[in-house]
Amino acid sequence: MPLLSAEGPLNERYDAALLDLDGVVYVGSAPVPAAPEAVGKARASGMRVAFVTNNAARTPARAAERLTSMGIAAAPEDVVTAAEAAARLLAERFPAGSAVLVVGDTGLRLALRRRGLRPVSTAAERPAAVVQGYSPRLSYDLMVQGALAVADGALFVSANNDATAPLDFGVQPGNGAAARVIAHATGTEPVVAGKPMRPLHEEGVLRTGAAAPLVVGDRLDTDVESATVRGAASLLVFSGVTNPARAAVAAPEHRPSFLAWDLSGINRPHPGVRTESGVAECGGWTAELRAGRVRLSGRGERLDGLRALCACAWAAHPGGPVPDGACDGALAELGLPTET
Repeated sequence: MPLLSAEGPLNERYDAALLDLDGVVYVGSAPVPAAPEAVGKARASGMRVAFVTNNAARTPARAAERLTSMGIAAAPEDVVTAAEAAARLLAERFPAGSAVLVVGDTGLRLALRRRGLRPVSTAAERPAAVVQGYSPRLSYDLMVQGALAVADGALFVSANNDATAPLDFGVQPGNGAAARVIAHATGTEPVVAGKPMRPLHEEGVLRTGAAAPLVVGDRLDTDVESATVRGAASLLVFSGVTNPARAAVAAPEHRPSFLAWDLSGINRPHPGVRTESGVAECGGWTAELRAGRVRLSGRGERLDGLRALCACAWAAHPGGPVPDGACDGALAELGLPTET
């Protein structure tokens, strides 16, 4: 997908924003500095907002409380979690009252109960399924019980497949990394309920009544890919786990519609990029491909330079990822790190 342009702010073009939480609205225990004002301004413009998160640990009520404490008004119905997506998936496959072994936290257990399913903690209860979601208190004993149940034939569901999650002190392993324990031990790959699969954002669309949703996230392989799967526009922000170097070499399904440093990008115009014969121009910047490398020249806003860089690299490799190192010189010209 090529970068899109918007003469006016995105909040005028799209009627609802489906916002990821970790890395977009907050990082660890602190809000992203631009986020409270950005959400308030988008709402004031008439844009509807849903918080769509792959985190399955917190309940929607707890997530809403946390957002409110950060200066972002939120009710439980504004929050759509991967736990809810996983519970819906299981309720569609198994009758009410079915036992489901939970390798996760309270949010996952409550979501299952709301769907009429029975959370359990041991393989001895012969669960119909095992569902795994992020929990900071996840124990090895519980993963053992999950592996035993999956090996005995239980359906294995992962609330999400995020390999990492950003925290105050750095990037930690996410639920996708933890789920590899059971997958590797049993040889059984999980069915994934959260992003980039459709159920999570479909719920966000239903709750906001969106006709033209904008998916906003910090991850290429979940947020942006989920928008690609759905055919929706996406805004990639660099306040979380994805940096500009990684975006520049992204595979086609991971290429966003818009770029912004942070969530304030939903309230701003986005200039177009003129691309022709291997040359991309945006603002005062020009990017062109020479001997397989993107070369950048000019001056102006760094984000415009990054737009030109990405457009040039993506146009040169429309059907596959950009080779490693192809954008290093251009990134250095912008004063941006080259490590992905």
